[in-house]
Amino acid sequence: MKVQVRVTPKASKIKVQHFNQGLKVYLHSPAAEGKANKELIEILATYYNTKKYNISIIKGKTTRDKVIEISEAD
Repeated sequence: MKVQVRVTPKASKIKVQHFNQGLKVYLHSPAAEGKANKELIEILATYYNTKKYNISIIKGKTTRDKVIEISEAD
């Protein structure tokens, strides 16, 4: 399954909400050295109740708008 995600780094609260055709995710981490991407994967793993290795960023590793692929669980 592919999901479009818009990320807001350095937010005061962590939250996930529906946004257009995808999700909007607010993160504590800054968008430096991959910290925000790592936190995003952790949050989405919890949100979709799956393991972190089932989630990958397939487009937009350095931008706010990303396409995330979630593999089927084991």
